[in-house]
Amino acid sequence: MMGVWHIRMGAGAAWRKTVWGEFLSEYLGTFVLIAFGDGVVAMAVAALNQSGRAATNSTIFLASGDWLLITFGWFVAVVLGIYVAGGISGAHINPAVTIALAVKRGFPWSKVPHYIFAQVAGAFTAAALVYLNYKDSIKSYEHVTHAVRGQASSIASYSIFATFPAPFFHNNVGPFIDELIGTALLVGIVLAVIDERNLAPKANIGPYIIGLLVAGIGMSYGANSGYAINPARDFGPRFFAWIAGWKGVALPGNYDFKPGSPHVTNYWWVPIVAPIVGAVIGAIVYDVFIHEGLMARGEPPAPDIEVKGEAVEERPAAEM
Repeated sequence: MMGVWHIRMGAGAAWRKTVWGEFLSEYLGTFVLIAFGDGVVAMAVAALNQSGRAATNSTIFLASGDWLLITFGWFVAVVLGIYVAGGISGAHINPAVTIALAVKRGFPWSKVPHYIFAQVAGAFTAAALVYLNYKDSIKSYEHVTHAVRGQASSIASYSIFATFPAPFFHNNVGPFIDELIGTALLVGIVLAVIDERNLAPKANIGPYIIGLLVAGIGMSYGANSGYAINPARDFGPRFFAWIAGWKGVALPGNYDFKPGSPHVTNYWWVPIVAPIVGAVIGAIVYDVFIHEGLMARGEPPAPDIEVKGEAVEERPAAEM
């Protein structure tokens, strides 16, 4: 039996050397990202207060403490997700990153749909895991706060899974700009971190730098729209939240914060489209201002790790 497993599913399986191994890598990397990322939000929103570890059983976001907890949790989530998937697929774990790399770094367009599907699937199943673990504390929090799942009163518990615009917005324009800026910063600086002609970090600490970058975006640009900056991070858990009963709050994303006042509707597409646009802009800006300059100066690449995201079957024989 072990021999059959080794040949068909284990290290001896031929398909593991193909792009299917990369898709599994993206799935698990994104799963880890969301398991820790949504998990820390569940802690801040429902688990800490319902377990008696907050000022009251309805206390969330007391001053800035809970927000720092969330940004630090996402820092850890990003670092671990990259370390998990980086060795096989390069750990895009973000459709906006995948598309930006296809536009500006020659990543094969034929792989893009499969990478995105794997990322969304990983995010969806990780959200299901978070709900399985925290469903009792979430229900308790909703009971204490008299929240009705699917109505505006349940936005706080819904936010464990996906993002929403701040109540001072009355349309999608402001959140779109916020997500665009955040993702442009993310991708532009990620390209700087991995650019072997620039001051790329050595000793495999790149994941920590990228994790700190995401935490910094959360601390500097997070409140307006929840800094999705990743279409899979938002849509996968959003789709799960819709299935779990958050209805219109999740999909299509209708937020009526104050009855009778203008409110944001059909928000679901903003954390998908804006990060993709921002990612491409960030990549272009980095190339125009820095990367092309490094190439013009003849700066030699100084590789520290093997280039990833290539299946064994795609590599020239000289590399084997």
